[in-house]
Amino acid sequence: QLQLVESGGGLVQPGGSLRLSCAASGFTLDAYTIGWFRQAPGKERDGVSCISSSGGSTNYADSVKGRFTISRDYAKNMVFLQMNDLKPEDTGVYYCAADVALIWCGSSWSRVSYDYWGQGTQVTVSS
Repeated sequence: QLQLVESGGGLVQPGGSLRLSCAASGFTLDAYTIGWFRQAPGKERDGVSCISSSGGSTNYADSVKGRFTISRDYAKNMVFLQMNDLKPEDTGVYYCAADVALIWCGSSWSRVSYDYWGQGTQVTVSS
């Protein structure tokens, strides 16, 4: 069964850090561009960050630039989202998604119809 599994979420105080992981089961991520998305309570799902299959292209939502870093480990077949200086507005369910046709994280990366989605991991930033 082909699936993505996110992990690493939790409760953290403002200013804290978390590292989210996205692991693939049943397929390798090498050929896929990976996007991280989040959905806050009562809001639509928004794109957070993207990394291309080569790793040579990344993109970030303006709200997380300078605080979040996306990376991938081909040997582990995983993608990571390092989140620093977390703010209450970062609270939400974080999803990773994989797409084989998207080869560059251009301005439309968050609007692509991704091939696979994970079930999400909850991130809560609160004091």
